[in-house]
Amino acid sequence: MAANDWSGVHPQAIVDPSAKLAEGVTVGPWSYIGPDVEIGEGTEIMSHVVVKGPTRIGRNNRIFQFSSVGEECQDKKYAGEPTTLLIGDDNVIRENCTIHRGTIQDRGETVIGSGNLLMAYVHVAHDCIIGDNTILANTATLAGHVSVGDYAILGGGTMVHQFCSIGVHSMSAGGSIVLKDIPAYVMASGQSAKPFGMNVEGLRRRGFSKEVLSSLRRAYKTIYRQGLTTAQAIEELEKAYVDVPEVRPLIESLRGAERGIIR
Repeated sequence: MAANDWSGVHPQAIVDPSAKLAEGVTVGPWSYIGPDVEIGEGTEIMSHVVVKGPTRIGRNNRIFQFSSVGEECQDKKYAGEPTTLLIGDDNVIRENCTIHRGTIQDRGETVIGSGNLLMAYVHVAHDCIIGDNTILANTATLAGHVSVGDYAILGGGTMVHQFCSIGVHSMSAGGSIVLKDIPAYVMASGQSAKPFGMNVEGLRRRGFSKEVLSSLRRAYKTIYRQGLTTAQAIEELEKAYVDVPEVRPLIESLRGAERGIIR
């Protein structure tokens, strides 16, 4: 990170002298940037934002008013350890989002990748890992130790239980309660969430070919329509789709489902 650039700090903002602000960072009035915070080039912190450390924020992010970023977690086991929040580049974090640092009981860090949109009132709890290009709609809530794969979309009000995984390119409907893993590419809805086919329209928009979409539809039927256990479905998919690499993320999401998958 380049030498500190404080030219974009509003006179009514409070920035700890030890914080590191790269070129082009702006901090709005009545915001607070605490010690052990690093903010990358071009990131914009609006008014009334609190950023506490240890937190590392990348380039060209936009963080809107009344968000709390890098606060200590709500886990009762947390005892003040210097855990971390890592945020990548080009994220938009809208009003009133809360993002907590990790715990030493896990990897010690919460991680948000790049190109994500966190809409208003989203909560990201301790030790969560969010990939790239995801959308978390208004009031989506991630409990601790949740992982969200690239290009996943969580509808407004989705609530995700601790230790669940949301697969790449998957989607949940608004108001869903997710108690088990959502496999890659799968659409989910309900309380608790159930599978409702593949996210075909989303995949089509992202350039998946008709042939690949056909393979993914057949793979979905293998998992959900043939009465197989997860282990049996993995075995069938491994044999049937050796030459379709796009099925691999689906297989791996099944293999890693420690809480089981939605049924």
